[in-house]
Amino acid sequence: MGNKYKIKWWEPVIGKEEYKFIKQSLDSSFPNEGPLTTLFEQKICKLVGCKYAVALTNATSAMSLSLKALGIGYGDEVIVPDMTFIATANAVEMCGAKPVLVDVDPKTLTMDPSAFEKAMTEKTKAVIPVHVCGRAADMDKITDISKKNNLYVIEDAAEALMSRHKGKYLGTFGKTGCFSFSPHKIITTGQGGMVITDDHEVYIRLCELKDQGRPKRGTGGDDIHDVIGYNFKFTDLQAAVGLGQLTYLKSRMDRTKRIYKLYTENLQDADGITLFKFNLEEGEQPLWTDAIVEKRDELDKYLLSNGIESRRFWFPLHTQKPYKLDDSRFPSSISLSKKALWLPSAYTLSDDDIISVCDHIQEFMKNEKKKN
Repeated sequence: MGNKYKIKWWEPVIGKEEYKFIKQSLDSSFPNEGPLTTLFEQKICKLVGCKYAVALTNATSAMSLSLKALGIGYGDEVIVPDMTFIATANAVEMCGAKPVLVDVDPKTLTMDPSAFEKAMTEKTKAVIPVHVCGRAADMDKITDISKKNNLYVIEDAAEALMSRHKGKYLGTFGKTGCFSFSPHKIITTGQGGMVITDDHEVYIRLCELKDQGRPKRGTGGDDIHDVIGYNFKFTDLQAAVGLGQLTYLKSRMDRTKRIYKLYTENLQDADGITLFKFNLEEGEQPLWTDAIVEKRDELDKYLLSNGIESRRFWFPLHTQKPYKLDDSRFPSSISLSKKALWLPSAYTLSDDDIISVCDHIQEFMKNEKKKN
């Protein structure tokens, strides 16, 4: 990545297994979407326990096509948490609907169910809870509210592949779940995303939407196109990378959990920093370890000066120009966004690396305390 820091916030790795599948794709002389994509979809289905999976260009298109497959479009509203990557809201806009932003729970940074319930109108058709860093949104309350009001649930599980909540994998609670395979995820295909669902009709409609209205691959010649679709196809080259990446999935999951435990053990008595909690016993899978830091910007600069990279959290969506709204509606987002920080979480980091980060954080906090 050309990163100058000794301890990186994140670092994707491509190994030898990917090259075997890439060669298989190239040897076929047809690296477009084909059998390797189908195999990749089948493997994800088996991993998370769903019936159908559709590989797409990215998680943004996964969410947007999910909405469109459910008949959501112009004049409809979809509720989205204010603290998320802007792609969640953009996916709603992309299908012609209006994203309605709501505040987040300060304990988890995920959608506040009470804010969701208050934001509903007669135009509301769906909700997109976001599982931040693999930490589950309150799916019990969100799904309950949605069922009572006949709303679709589309899960933004971009950061939550293989994370579980009460015995189920995130992404399998809603009508659809959407994963990302961008470079900052536990596995990557460069760019890429996937929709999972147990609904056969939704699956067929997703296939049509991603491939010019065709429910299955055609010839490109005398195909029947009964409905309008687009081109959001995956490729076997991407699938080849993904299949190779899956061979390292378990070890990477173990490593990111270990990293979270090390931070928890070594920062439990630190003043001025509070880690967001993951329920490891229930199967939550941390992608990144995140924290609330009272002097976040100062700590970020201090770590950088010592060769340690971290990442500041997103600006709340309502502060971005396309979705501008008044701060008073989002007290938790406004407060937390200024303090939230992703700590170095790359699965390539050693125990010593993480302990070194903790030592630097402890040193920073001591120095700040002396100033006061």
